[in-house]
Amino acid sequence: MAQSEQIAVPVPEHTEHTEHTGSTDTAGDAASTGITDVIERMRALGVRCPGGDGVGVFNEVYLAVTEAIGAEVAAGGFADRAATSALDVRFAERYLAAIGTADGGGLPPECWRPLLQYRRHPGVRPIQFALAGINAHIGHDLALAVVDTCRTLGCAPPELEDEFERVGDLLVLLEERIREELMPGPDLLEIADPLTHLLTSWSLQRAREGARSAAKVLWRLRSVPPLAEEFRGRTDAAVGLVGRFLLTPCG
Repeated sequence: MAQSEQIAVPVPEHTEHTEHTGSTDTAGDAASTGITDVIERMRALGVRCPGGDGVGVFNEVYLAVTEAIGAEVAAGGFADRAATSALDVRFAERYLAAIGTADGGGLPPECWRPLLQYRRHPGVRPIQFALAGINAHIGHDLALAVVDTCRTLGCAPPELEDEFERVGDLLVLLEERIREELMPGPDLLEIADPLTHLLTSWSLQRAREGARSAAKVLWRLRSVPPLAEEFRGRTDAAVGLVGRFLLTPCG
């Protein structure tokens, strides 16, 4: 990935191009294959992350939720398996591409840099790493994933509302899992006032609403690449700033 991520540059393709008119058996098989591929890549990434690594913390919870979604897609649990998978896969690929760029010595999007820079900081708690990851993934990656998917399926963002809501449901599950598995106990929260403040200051719902609006703006600006890139860059920087606040050492 280039140091300045251009919205017009596609991420790797793993799902067949198909019109957004419903799924055939072939499209459903391709959907399952695409999700299986990103799951395997997440597993491989997790193996490379040492214990306590901040990226590894986020990757573990994201992997668990993606595996659950993959099982539901394979079982035919979605009305349009191909469209749902296309969005899920392109969403995950944005995250995997950012981490891969950093691991290869490149410069990832600004939203991911705080997590990558603080991933081994002893004063940052696991729940902070996880929330910083989901903040970057929703605040920046989700809107781009919607645009990627619209280009692949030949549709516009409003036609992906159902799929967007499906991804939103995935994110709710992800946040719930993060808080259930990584939230400190009540006694610790009473003592750790800065951590309590950080955990209550970020809103998943507001982040989702921002991503929906950003996707619509980016789609309207697709014929003016310089403006689209300026909007993406400013969004990226703002999300990165939030990430730095979320990773304030509280240990």
